[in-house]
Amino acid sequence: MYLFLKILSSAVIIGVVTELARRFPLYGGIVAALPLISILSIIWLTIQGEATHTINKFTLGVLAGFPATAIMLFVIYISLKHSLHLALALSLGIAVWGVFLIGQKFIIGVFIS
Repeated sequence: MYLFLKILSSAVIIGVVTELARRFPLYGGIVAALPLISILSIIWLTIQGEATHTINKFTLGVLAGFPATAIMLFVIYISLKHSLHLALALSLGIAVWGVFLIGQKFIIGVFIS
């Protein structure tokens, strides 16, 4: 039952955000940047009885992924601004995201260990 509710709530959010973005691109982007998925995930983890420790680790993982996501979105923005095809812009963004995460993990490993 929870799985169905998760899928339904996610689909509704995606539908609302894309409709808003279609009519008002700037506002759609602002709403899309809200951490809705993170908040919903935290709520669902809590409802399903996960320990606070698990939710804390999840939240830290979201924070760790944020810089790479910001860089990915910037690369996609610049690529589209320079008229690259959407598929190429997305591919470049995802590639940069992966490289950034690997670099971030390496740098954090150097300073933490």
